[in-house]
Amino acid sequence: MTTPEAEQSRPEERLEQAVRAAEQALIEYEIAVETFRVEIENFSRLHEQKLGPMYARIEELDARIAEARAARTGDPEDVRKAHELRARLTPIPGVEELLHGWMGGEGLFPEAAAMLTDQPVRPPQRVRPSEEARKLYRDLARKAHPDLAQEEGERKRREEFITRVNAAYARGDETELSELAEEWAAGPELKQRPSHGEELYARLEWLAQRKELLTLVAKDLEESAIGAMLRLAPDDPDGLLDDIAQQLLTQITERETELAALLG
Repeated sequence: MTTPEAEQSRPEERLEQAVRAAEQALIEYEIAVETFRVEIENFSRLHEQKLGPMYARIEELDARIAEARAARTGDPEDVRKAHELRARLTPIPGVEELLHGWMGGEGLFPEAAAMLTDQPVRPPQRVRPSEEARKLYRDLARKAHPDLAQEEGERKRREEFITRVNAAYARGDETELSELAEEWAAGPELKQRPSHGEELYARLEWLAQRKELLTLVAKDLEESAIGAMLRLAPDDPDGLLDDIAQQLLTQITERETELAALLG
């Protein structure tokens, strides 16, 4: 026979189960969003390092073509367009930092210029995390996620630890992730504390709000220019970059031909 105390505990037990399920679902969603964010960041850097010099070359050729046309026609509108295009290329303070080291006040750096030829070039500094690094990251995120904390001190400890995990994952540092996994395994165990009904309801509400925020973040990532590009070829992003590079080289050749005709 079921006692009144048991009857009263069942709703709270079910609520606790619902909270735990919501926590795990949120963590898995956060892991997916963070993984996609890192992929976009790395693809963006690879995109800039490989294609940036080509875009710069096209802009320079467009300015020179406009200047050559203005010199030929003397038309005020042609002169205005030429000045406008040249102004966009005028060096500004801190340009090297802004352009991540592929172009400075004197034009393309040697490494960047090499990308437009068949010369060897240094590989990109940022690489995508390996499959093992991804596995380590996901495992650590599930175990050490701050949302699993029941006390403020424990939450702070987890937040600081996850910050280190995210940084290591962004660098694709498999060794550091392994060391962090060992550190976490040797750390203190999380002490669970029974939750009251009101606390559980508040927790569910917070989890729902957090999910809504993450949904907005995921949407922004997917709709970003790099995110949309990455989704075009999720299994072969490097191949996509190669295809774009070939298209840009074709545009460069066309502009060089047009400029030669104007100057000739």
